[in-house]
Amino acid sequence: MVSFYCCCSITLGAQQYKSLMNLEGQWKFSLGNKPEWAKPGFDHSAWEEIDVPSPWETQGFNGYNGYAWYRKFITLSAKHKEEKLVLELGYIDDVDEVFFNGERIGGSGQFPPDFATAYTARRMYPIPDRLIRYNSANLIAVKVFDQQLEGGIVRGEVRLLSEKNPLKTFLDLQGEWGFRIGDNIDWRYESDDADGWGSIYVPGAWENQGYKRYDGYAWYQKTFMANSNFNLDRVVLLVGKIDDLDEVFVNGVKVGQTGFMEPEREQHQYSLAYQQLRGYLIPQGLIHPDKKNTIHVRVSDFYQEGGIVEGPVGFIKQEDYIRYWRNKKMDR
Repeated sequence: MVSFYCCCSITLGAQQYKSLMNLEGQWKFSLGNKPEWAKPGFDHSAWEEIDVPSPWETQGFNGYNGYAWYRKFITLSAKHKEEKLVLELGYIDDVDEVFFNGERIGGSGQFPPDFATAYTARRMYPIPDRLIRYNSANLIAVKVFDQQLEGGIVRGEVRLLSEKNPLKTFLDLQGEWGFRIGDNIDWRYESDDADGWGSIYVPGAWENQGYKRYDGYAWYQKTFMANSNFNLDRVVLLVGKIDDLDEVFVNGVKVGQTGFMEPEREQHQYSLAYQQLRGYLIPQGLIHPDKKNTIHVRVSDFYQEGGIVEGPVGFIKQEDYIRYWRNKKMDR
């Protein structure tokens, strides 16, 4: 079990992080694939140990292509409760799915039978606050599939990061969303059980989740329940960073957009829109308390990565959103 802390400043994109815990070294490891290996209650004491990061071929598993799992327990102090934690796993060859205390927090590439590698993708997975057990053991479990050549968590930094001055949502919407490629403005009214919708993990580029080299339109959908206190405060919907353009609808009503999708031939003039963090103020009364509410995000991507690529994703009080940007300005 790891509880070693280190601290140094890191800038990744527009985000400021400090390195909280070095996770390199010995991890529990097993060939094969069983869903119960994601669960904290599974006993992995009989598993082998393997160095991370390093290809498994150099550690006694030469020539093995297929599924394998890594597991490690870590302990987090309660002093980190007000921080936003991110798990960095370097580069994984070829496909991965990552679990924290038994719940999926991200993945890159696509497992067979529709295999798509993501060996060039740097793995950065935010950890939802609700999953963290402070002053107790927390399980990181990583499912990996390798098609050929090197396999596993092969290189790069493997560590736990803490974001400086984080945007802390009171309703975190990171996780599985409905997803479909194509474009139809009437999709903003569709429910979560409508035909034609698949699933994708948010945040994360769609290229790393089975839609490699896809440029064009796509839609995201998320249903959530709001309690009776939801409309007492002005709230902002955070949709992270989107590549490239977006329109966001709540219960069928447009609440914001970045860039303009029409006319389509002029979209490229907003080529820097992907750098902007999306935060849209919700009109009072639009959210239905104690009922299902639906968010739809229309995205147009015209180059390289596409989709809701970075978090945070969720709802934040307007006063906290304003405080965040004031602090951000003071930090410059």
